[in-house]
Amino acid sequence: MRAAGRAEERRAYLLLALPAVILYLAVVAFPTVFSLGLSVTDYNGGPLFGEGRALNFRGLEHYVRMFQDRFFWISLKNNLAIIGISVFGQIPLGFIMAYVLYRKLVGWRDFFQTMIYLPTVISTIVVGILWQSFFSPYGPFTRLMQSIQPGWENTLFLNPKTAMLPVLFVMLWMYTGTYLIIFLASLQKIEPELIEAAKIDGANEWQVLGRVILPALSGVLVTTIILAISGSLKSFDLIFAMTAGNPARRTSVLSLYMYDTAFRGAPDFPLANAVSTFMVMLSLGLIGIVRLLEKRLGGDA
Repeated sequence: MRAAGRAEERRAYLLLALPAVILYLAVVAFPTVFSLGLSVTDYNGGPLFGEGRALNFRGLEHYVRMFQDRFFWISLKNNLAIIGISVFGQIPLGFIMAYVLYRKLVGWRDFFQTMIYLPTVISTIVVGILWQSFFSPYGPFTRLMQSIQPGWENTLFLNPKTAMLPVLFVMLWMYTGTYLIIFLASLQKIEPELIEAAKIDGANEWQVLGRVILPALSGVLVTTIILAISGSLKSFDLIFAMTAGNPARRTSVLSLYMYDTAFRGAPDFPLANAVSTFMVMLSLGLIGIVRLLEKRLGGDA
């Protein structure tokens, strides 16, 4: 009877998990493997199999071309900058704001929580166009700077060295609210008695933060870093709306570089698939490093 019951449970688990597994294979696993396969061929349209097929094996030729393209390295550098502003900007700011609200160190908690999270629910394209207008040579930012320094010329989007700065600022402003909500929800799961006991024992606010709050949130911190890395590598719509990769593709990122390769000018699908495969490998590699560091530091996530 017990063996029959276990077999019934296993069948129930399989039936419950099967739809999710099928969906994952269809939406994630198959396109990833298919893209990897196309990246080592010369396929650029036409039938894949059969008579008249346009598919021949080329090995790592397109990966070599990718690494030799200077615009690839520009895009990768910009993606790493976005990862940096996400991990070392959005997450710390989101945690600090969540901690301030959780500890009731300011009033109007609901108002501040709503205002900080509000940019997250606005369409990314709308946000990109609004901020592009704000930072434009005829926008409010230019007027503000000219009121401080008469004759100041706005070359933010024209100078390749500064064109990414407005984008990074907008990303910091837009997505910090996501981590605020994550940390605030996690902080509310901590038993208030632990904090009160630490206060009774003479711990100050910094000691409570370092010895009670942060250890309890170690797993959440790892999760937010993984979300920040994966989200940064998918950056496309905001940059497309604000700069479209200009000037001279100096604000391009890997996803925009892949889009330009595949759909702008003469299509180069094998190279675009090589870029997409590299993005998947880079994401897995960075997440693996985070997991390794989490284990080395004794986290419990």
